[in-house]
Amino acid sequence: MHQPINSIQKIYYIILVVIGVPVNLLAIVILSRGKCGLSTCTTRYLVAMATADLLFIITDVILGRISYYYFAGSFLDITPVCSVINVLRYEATDCSVWFTVTFSFDRFVAICCQKLKTKYCTKKTAAVVLATTCILLCLQNIPLYFIYVPGEIIDNVPWFCTVNPSCYTEPGWVGFDRFDIVLTPLLPFILILLLNALTVRHILMASRIRKRLRGQSKGENRSDPEMESRRKSMILLFTMSGSFILLWLMYVIYFLTCSIAGINLEDYTHPLYIFGQVGLMLQVLSCCTNTFIYGATQSKFREQVKNAVKYPMTSIIQLMNKQNN
Repeated sequence: MHQPINSIQKIYYIILVVIGVPVNLLAIVILSRGKCGLSTCTTRYLVAMATADLLFIITDVILGRISYYYFAGSFLDITPVCSVINVLRYEATDCSVWFTVTFSFDRFVAICCQKLKTKYCTKKTAAVVLATTCILLCLQNIPLYFIYVPGEIIDNVPWFCTVNPSCYTEPGWVGFDRFDIVLTPLLPFILILLLNALTVRHILMASRIRKRLRGQSKGENRSDPEMESRRKSMILLFTMSGSFILLWLMYVIYFLTCSIAGINLEDYTHPLYIFGQVGLMLQVLSCCTNTFIYGATQSKFREQVKNAVKYPMTSIIQLMNKQNN
């Protein structure tokens, strides 16, 4: 029996799609034009993250969750089809998470490693890093296709995806499952927190040194273009990574609690189940937040959004004026 949280989710995921698809498409188009005042290297990471978030919405939210609530029993539930969809869901999730990690590392290098910056923070390196990450994650997720067996056989057609019971006992599958847990989301959490901590430490130390050198410690107030550039880069990095951590935190706590305690909840009224579902909703929300973060932290991005919104109206007005003349 579905509980109130499930009824809320049915509406929530529809709203998420209505908002998430256009905002991620808008972010991809605007960032790809390269007119937001960001380096080509940073732009490539942000476009990749927006693309991964869009694919996550399509595979996880639309093909996974919405189809479950509104189109149960459709061809999407045929075992080979839903097996492929589940693999794509995991792949999109992993890419969305790990692209955030690669972006955090790129900003760490740009801010803290000036000697390495000129070689690493380039559009070519960004393309190689993103492509390599995507390929490795694809290869890592291929075995997931083989963990599913049909839930029912109807007229010789296999329906639904049920995890093969042997996957819970065979050492190979148990090891793979633990590796997958570490890969996403535990390791990304640790790496993002570590990179941010090192970046903050470096910025604070560099700021003190530059203030002494520029005489600001004696009360002088001079503008520092270098620190201002770092400040803007830091705001974008910390806002995006901080949003990721906060929105994933409840789900990670729930996941770890169930994994460590060996809990398999079947009681939909259990507080821990509701906690986990709310955490899942927040985790899914993370695929829609980056575009709003760009708008809040990047003035040139806001300007491009305004131009994109005004363009259809100005085009219509110009067309009407031509017809009247």
